Amino acid sequence: LLEGKLCDVCGVRHGNPRPVIRNLDIPPPGRNAIRLCCVFRPRRSEGNGRSMTQLILRRAGAGDAALLARLGRETFVETFGHLYPPEDLAAYLASAYEPKAIHRSLENSSEASWIAETAAGTAIGYATAGPCGLPHPEVGVRALELKRIYLAGPAQGAGAGGQLFDAVLDWMATQAPPDIWIGVWSENFGAQRFYARRGFEKVGEYGFPVGQTVDREFILRRRPAF
Repeated sequence: LLEGKLCDVCGVRHGNPRPVIRNLDIPPPGRNAIRLCCVFRPRRSEGNGRSMTQLILRRAGAGDAALLARLGRETFVETFGHLYPPEDLAAYLASAYEPKAIHRSLENSSEASWIAETAAGTAIGYATAGPCGLPHPEVGVRALELKRIYLAGPAQGAGAGGQLFDAVLDWMATQAPPDIWIGVWSENFGAQRFYARRGFEKVGEYGFPVGQTVDREFILRRRPAF
């Protein structure tokens, strides 16, 4: 998200300083516990002049590892980079967006990633989902997590994020029954209300480390419908 831009879904002005908590007495997340940025308004075509009718949304393959690593680093820095000391940011980026690790994830049939591209082939966003890695005692072997969903700033407000979000949920719906988990920033009240309307409830919290900085995150869950 562009620094200082008011999100048209969650109501948060992204880019404003976020409180960070150091030495938080909460166990660090597992390797799959990745920050969720925000959710976005579904595709619109009326009145905004920015319809995404030519958006190409595709499943990522092993050959996209380098692209996802680059896109991940760029969108994370654009969205959150100003919040952290340079050394913390550098350490996180090196760990979270290592191309070989992303390649292994893309070859894992239990995980899935999607890339949003323009008609010209420019990647503008991505999403990743898979087995839940959030640190909660009720996370079971069938639990699924929306791990990452990011868009480049110029693509905001045109519907690409909503299509990515829906693609993830459609994939999760093929698991019977899906037990869906999300990690969300504790101060993103608008996003929390959005998830509540989609059936998610807060079931815990944890510390999300970025280098030596630890952010407070909430754990949300939508229980399976039996």
